[in-house]
Amino acid sequence: MSLGIAQKKKTHVGIAQFAASSDPSEMLIAANLGSCLGVAVFDRKAGVGGMVHCLLPLSKSDPEKAKENPCMYVDTGVAHLLNQLLNLGASKERLEVCVAGGANIADTTNVFEIGKKNFTILRKILWKNNLLIAAQDVGESVSRTITLDMETGEIKLRREGKESLLFDGGSHVL
Repeated sequence: MSLGIAQKKKTHVGIAQFAASSDPSEMLIAANLGSCLGVAVFDRKAGVGGMVHCLLPLSKSDPEKAKENPCMYVDTGVAHLLNQLLNLGASKERLEVCVAGGANIADTTNVFEIGKKNFTILRKILWKNNLLIAAQDVGESVSRTITLDMETGEIKLRREGKESLLFDGGSHVL
C-alpha cells in the first residue's frame, strides 16, 4: 500500500550532508540547490537509494576538511554515497543517477563557475564508476529542490515555484 506524501518521513539533506535509506516510507529532500549539486541515486530492485548535497568540486582544495566531511566535495561526497548504497545492498549495475543544481547564482561575472565545475567533476566521477546520468536539471541561474521518494524511486524537481517529475523511478526518463 502506497503512503501519501503527508505520511512520509521527510529527511532533509543539507549542504555537505548525505542520506542513504532502504525505508520505503522515507522521502529524501535536497533544497535550495544553487551552485551546489544534489545527486540522487536509486536501485529499484534493492529498494535502496540516497542523496548527497555537495558544495565544492574537489577535495584537494582542503584534504583535511574532506576527511572530516567528505560530502562537502563532489569527488569524495559522491564516492561516499555510492559506498553507503552498496553497503545497504544496492548493485552498481542497477543504480540510476539523477542530478540537479550546478547553477550560476551569485557569480554574475562567471569568474568562478563553481556550479559548472561541480557538474564537470560529477560526470568524471560517474564515468570512472561506469555510471551514467539518467536525468538532470543543471546550470542556468535558478535554484532547485529535488525529492527522492524511496517507495517509488521517483525524483521530483521544484524550480521557479513549479514542480515536475525529473525521473519516474522506473525504466524510462520523462
